[in-house]
Amino acid sequence: MEEQEFKRLLMEIGATTMPFGKYGPDNYPPNGLPIDELPWDYLHWFTEKGGGFPKGRLGELLEIVYHAKGDGADAIFAVNRSARGGRRPQRKPRQKDFRFD
Repeated sequence: MEEQEFKRLLMEIGATTMPFGKYGPDNYPPNGLPIDELPWDYLHWFTEKGGGFPKGRLGELLEIVYHAKGDGADAIFAVNRSARGGRRPQRKPRQKDFRFD
């Protein structure tokens, strides 16, 4: 794979968000979590219990992210994350104060 082709692939991965499921728009509005921020365990679920990755370009991109993270190359997505201003929090905000009446 040529360098320019690889850069375009990384840009496409960075621009693609999860359109359904736990990390989709219902839980991460407005568009869902970017696929390069999906946890490896979630991606691994597709291979073990989910019946494989979705068909089409989304499935191809998810598989690339899965293999990159599985091989320890998660740092290649750092450029995408820094362009977006860092990782999106995956935990819901905790209650900071408690009122006892």
